[in-house]
Amino acid sequence: MKYRKMGSLDWEVSALGFGCMRLPSRRLNRLRADKESSIKIIRHGIDLGINYIDTAWYYHLGDSEKILGEALKGGYREKVHLVTKLPIHIVRKKEDFGQYLSKQLKRLQTDYLDGYLFHGINKSSFNKIKDLGLVDEMEKAKNKGFIKHIGFSFHDTFPVFKEIIDYCNWDIAQIQYNYIDTMFQATTNGLIYAHSKGIAVVIMEPLKGGRLVKPPAKALEIMRTANNKRSPVEWAFQFLWNRPEVAVVLSGMGSRQMVDQNCDIADRSGINSLSKEDEETISKLAKIFQEKILVPCTFCEYCMPCPEAVNIPQNFAILNNVYLDNSNIRKWMTKRGYRNLAGSKEKLDKKNPNGNASMCTKCKKCIEKCPQNIAIPDELEKVHSILAKRGRISDYYEVN
Repeated sequence: MKYRKMGSLDWEVSALGFGCMRLPSRRLNRLRADKESSIKIIRHGIDLGINYIDTAWYYHLGDSEKILGEALKGGYREKVHLVTKLPIHIVRKKEDFGQYLSKQLKRLQTDYLDGYLFHGINKSSFNKIKDLGLVDEMEKAKNKGFIKHIGFSFHDTFPVFKEIIDYCNWDIAQIQYNYIDTMFQATTNGLIYAHSKGIAVVIMEPLKGGRLVKPPAKALEIMRTANNKRSPVEWAFQFLWNRPEVAVVLSGMGSRQMVDQNCDIADRSGINSLSKEDEETISKLAKIFQEKILVPCTFCEYCMPCPEAVNIPQNFAILNNVYLDNSNIRKWMTKRGYRNLAGSKEKLDKKNPNGNASMCTKCKKCIEKCPQNIAIPDELEKVHSILAKRGRISDYYEVN
């Protein structure tokens, strides 16, 4: 196993982290995790050198934390950095913080957490965190020794990500990032910004929910003809491990074979280990996925700033990701990102454009600046019809 620096923390963390969201399922209930087989593969991963374990209150309807508590008995707890997350979306009052933390410590059968994150925060839940004073609760728990380090996992736009990063002294930021999500959610700019602040960046969705495991035929042909022969999974992982800003890449592993394969790939990882030809291959792969998107926006931001504070690239990124994703849960989470953009003049922020597509006045100033010649106002109208009015994508675009 290769190990990497964990931001400004004094951890040597395994390049591959074990994400406990996709443990082996029970035979008669796919949402619940099978205890015996899950414990075996978790311990197998740790035996192979994985020392970063990530879970959450919600995973497998609560099974994940309970099973992990069992798996870490017998000396395994001391071998890992254990991280779980506060279920912020069901927190209603300040006192809930301590109650959930206490329950999670009991589930995990541990006296402390190496990291405790606010789970999946966006603009709305971040405001809740501030209103309830939950960062202070984090700090109190840290001072009492229940938490070693604090952070958050994230699902929103780059301006929101930057605002959260600047709010306090975080230790860990967990973001969705892969070679086709470089312009979505936190974006590459967010990855670099967090790293510049000394924050350890943890990567989730490295395979885009499995989409990068089975790429289109054109992408497979590019991989086949590349000088370096790698599987689709390895191309995706090595893209991430090549970046110095990445501390650890999480993988939700549901079988011993998957653990073995991913650990083997991690053994070949390294910062700046990809050749120029390798990077060109990945750019070609990303372009193939981009050809399948609905709006050919490259996130160059030449159209910005919009006079009406519409975040034009983000609106298009949300629509494209709703179309590309093959998971109903992730589609729902992505659509939620659209709802979190401002839909009224009172909520617009012209310094950090945050408007949704409905705020477009069709002034057309953006059209002349777009190098892709996108009819931006018309496309924004489609975005709003699909994401806010529940229109069908097939009514507005030719799709396969």
